Amino acid sequence: MNITDVRVRKVAKEGKMKAVVSITIDDEFVVHDIKVIEGEKGLFIAMPSRKATDGEYRDIAHPINSGTRDKIQTLIIDKYQEMLAAEPEEAEAVAE
Repeated sequence: MNITDVRVRKVAKEGKMKAVVSITIDDEFVVHDIKVIEGEKGLFIAMPSRKATDGEYRDIAHPINSGTRDKIQTLIIDKYQEMLAAEPEEAEAVAE
């Protein structure tokens, strides 16, 4: 499995959720609504979920093993941090 595209949309409002992400796997399959969350120990991802009839949220798509989850999380958080690092440059370009 190769993640062939990562698209990050930063969340404008203040709070723990920092971004919403879509990933493309092998140029053939897309997973939308992965959330980048700021937790007590740093950034982590939350897979797309749906509220069940009992009021609990359950993931509707998720990796089967921890190695795959770590790979996806690392790629997403790296892309999110690249986006943040690029923001000041864009602001400077507009100011000129």
